[in-house]
Amino acid sequence: MPTDERTGLDAEELLLVWAARRTGVLEALLTTAGTPAQVAETTGVAEPLARRLVEALADLGFFEAVGDEYEPTNRALGLLAKRDVRSIGATPHALDELDELVGLPETLETGVPPERRSDWEANALGAHYATDPAVVRACVTAAVRARPDADAVVDLCGASGVYAREFAARGLDATLVESPSAIDLLGRVHGDGVRFHAGIPATLDGSFDLAFLGDGLSGMDPAEVVPTLSVAVDLLDGDGALVATGVLDDGTGDAVAVEARALAAGHGGAYEPDTVRHWFSEAGLADVRVDPIPGTDRHAAVGVVDG
Repeated sequence: MPTDERTGLDAEELLLVWAARRTGVLEALLTTAGTPAQVAETTGVAEPLARRLVEALADLGFFEAVGDEYEPTNRALGLLAKRDVRSIGATPHALDELDELVGLPETLETGVPPERRSDWEANALGAHYATDPAVVRACVTAAVRARPDADAVVDLCGASGVYAREFAARGLDATLVESPSAIDLLGRVHGDGVRFHAGIPATLDGSFDLAFLGDGLSGMDPAEVVPTLSVAVDLLDGDGALVATGVLDDGTGDAVAVEARALAAGHGGAYEPDTVRHWFSEAGLADVRVDPIPGTDRHAAVGVVDG
């Protein structure tokens, strides 16, 4: 079966961990239960099945046997601790997405996705922070090429800030714009290298050479895109550039997973390159182009201020 490149788990393995979370087995093992018998007593799962499940979780590296009990490994930290997004990893958010995908039939019928867990945002930030560094570097390179002499960049809807951090590492003055709750969860993740702005982009003062949206378009409904791009344009100087990177529906099949997750979440989608070009032009940008980013499944949409 295919392996999820984000988690390193194949479909059956991810479903097994998801079942362990849904039945309370994970919570029991991470908190009060050390043996399969204690897991069974806590959760109501039959002891023979609890033993097999616990052993399978140990085989996947989430727990290890210490004497007669099982203890969490470093791989399980993100399933338990949410105080530092750097230690969460991709697996908790993959489980959250699986919750939504399992509820997809009902969501399609009602238009209402399942209620999200209280730690959903922390898990999403942890997964974003775990984005393949090669992808981050490639996307930032595509953005910098649009404005090679840029000094200041604003990373809009920048999630965990891994793109903003890469811009800063290349010598740009980087500002990350995110919701107050996300900024609070990030804490001091990026030290002094990235400036944070907690709130909507329209409340940000200043002028930037480059505006960047990394994976942001797929999380927006069509009605949200042009207003967001227009706000980004307003933040740019007279010859500034806007770059949005992400997976687009270019006919190769790469966008199917993005579209499935968007349908399950009840918003967003995988959009066609021509649609994105139209949105950029509608937002007042000129010289619009959409090009593949080498070595990734992403595209870069680029437009410059029509001065």
